[in-house]
Amino acid sequence: MNVHDILQNPDEHVRFAAYLDRLGHVADPDELDLVSRVLTDPDQTMAQSAVLRHLDRRAAGLCPAPAYEGWAQAMTPATIDHPLLAQRLREWSLFRAVTLKLPWQPDDLLASSNWLQLKTAAGTNTEAIELLAEAGRTKRIRNTARTVLDHPSES
Repeated sequence: MNVHDILQNPDEHVRFAAYLDRLGHVADPDELDLVSRVLTDPDQTMAQSAVLRHLDRRAAGLCPAPAYEGWAQAMTPATIDHPLLAQRLREWSLFRAVTLKLPWQPDDLLASSNWLQLKTAAGTNTEAIELLAEAGRTKRIRNTARTVLDHPSES
């Protein structure tokens, strides 16, 4: 089933599942084109949700590898007109920097979404976890960070 056939299905749940399946099996050279085509779906909420799941899946797999940087740069044009997707891509890059102990700015982490703060609070970078234990946006984020600091071997 190609993307044109998927678009012909009136049920957004069926299209969502089909998009996830296609995105999960797309060859690297075709990924940007497929993401761009999914984002032409008239149901933008569903299309962006499918692409968001794809970005999360791919970023999680690529995050520790050098290939992440090229992939993130390639995905930028497809996500630039979709604020949530562009933000998630930037936050994956910040998460990667924090996790790999590359240069990052505390203010960027403090200004990030609850999603990134919670993911980072449960991570391994002590500097970031201490920052979030003190100044994380929500009580859940601060408590998660404190728990990780109190029980580092359990994280």
